[in-house]
Amino acid sequence: MAIMVERRSVLVTRPRADAERTAAGLTALGLDPIIAPMLEERFTGVDLPDAADFTAIALTSANGVRALAAHPDGEQFAGLRVYAVGDHTANEARAAGFDHVSAAEGTLGDLSAKIIDDRPMGKIFYPAAHHQSGDLAGLLAHEGIDVDMRVVYEMHAATMLPEGLVQPLASGRIDGAVFYSRRTAEIFAGLVAGPDYADLRARMYCLCLSENVAQPLIEAHFLRMGLADYPSHEAMMTLALAFARDQISS
Repeated sequence: MAIMVERRSVLVTRPRADAERTAAGLTALGLDPIIAPMLEERFTGVDLPDAADFTAIALTSANGVRALAAHPDGEQFAGLRVYAVGDHTANEARAAGFDHVSAAEGTLGDLSAKIIDDRPMGKIFYPAAHHQSGDLAGLLAHEGIDVDMRVVYEMHAATMLPEGLVQPLASGRIDGAVFYSRRTAEIFAGLVAGPDYADLRARMYCLCLSENVAQPLIEAHFLRMGLADYPSHEAMMTLALAFARDQISS
């Protein structure tokens, strides 16, 4: 007779477009993902410059790729070289029809270093978010590289927990949560800050892309934390596999 093993439940706090991919990976590892986006993507529809004025594009997220691809004037940029922050963003850019894509190692610092190293001849277009985790344009300008940044999308924060999750979270029935961005971690920590969620903060594993992402959770007194060895989707899946196999210690 087969022994049924209960699957650990894991919140996926990413915006929905990215959460679906993460959830599929967690399911394959034997976990039970629950998609609970802490951010919602909204395109601004800002006017775009003429692509002929640029030699390359800098992309710091898959959301930026989607916003540019969805813009009525976005297609004109398809022939430009793309510098993507990491493999996931690079793959999204290729899927959106950009042909000349190179990926940095996964952080804003890596991306700026790659662009500075290559020093493309001409201006760089940067389709960015309203809230930014760093100043890419400033880093490049410091090295004499001209950047035109346009805010093409905004990420709106969740103001309440998804319906149906309040009780499971308060009663400690959610085993873990994955966090790919500091802002997502900050929003989630704020939504479960009250005394009703004390047990959650004490027992739920937080699987985080980096120490920077984990910091708001640490400050909110979450006690169990796992950090990916590297800021990538693959490293997060490795961390999740260890969690699924009960190999993470608090």
